[in-house]
Amino acid sequence: MSIRSQSLRMARALAKELQPSSQRSVSSAWRQHRPLVTNYCISPSTRSSGFAFNFSTKQSHKGDIPVAEDGPTDKDASEGEGLEAGADIDVDVDGAGEDPKIAQLESQIKDLKDNLLRSLAEQENTRRIAARDVANAKSFAIASFAKSLLDTSDNLSRALDAVPPEMRDDRENHPILANLYEGICMTDDGLTKAFEKNGLSKFGTRGEKFDPNMHDALFEYPDPTGVAPGHVGQVMKVGFMLNNRVIRPAEVGVVKAS
Repeated sequence: MSIRSQSLRMARALAKELQPSSQRSVSSAWRQHRPLVTNYCISPSTRSSGFAFNFSTKQSHKGDIPVAEDGPTDKDASEGEGLEAGADIDVDVDGAGEDPKIAQLESQIKDLKDNLLRSLAEQENTRRIAARDVANAKSFAIASFAKSLLDTSDNLSRALDAVPPEMRDDRENHPILANLYEGICMTDDGLTKAFEKNGLSKFGTRGEKFDPNMHDALFEYPDPTGVAPGHVGQVMKVGFMLNNRVIRPAEVGVVKAS
């Protein structure tokens, strides 16, 4: 029990016992038409180890005869037994013996705070995942459409490779074939530029280091032309990447060590 609650309890008990004498003092002072000043003093008792409460009723003017003054009683001294005058008083600062309702409320506050922090963390995770999904959907929305055009690009490349190199620019002897080759080149270049504008790019050339994440090795062969082992020696079909993500690996032949 704290000092404040102990003092209030003792003050109420003493006030109840001293009530008759206080009323007589007040009545006498009222008859003399002079104001009263009631002094309540809390001081350590010199006779005992507890606190003694002195209730005194005095007139405010100098020279007046005091009506009544009550000092500490034996009961007051007995209640303060066990405390010496001037002794240190232990104050319950650790909360020992506190109301269990307060402890219960503090526990509920702690649980509510923990639940609030968890909810905020879950909301932040949800927002981050939603933002990532929106970005991915925006970046790869044309993936299926781009895949459908890859075969067209492959056919244009095959048509270009089918024209012999010596006839591609021979406009005198083979003007129709040269013009056809030029038209196919322009179509393939336009399609490639459209791919690059939307984040789609080709990869897979001779001499690249073989990467299983980007290439499909169809076969291995020794290459005497000087390509290092473990590198791409032949490209059967080019690969495509959409925003740095492989949507079709390149089909290649890899040079092996002789």
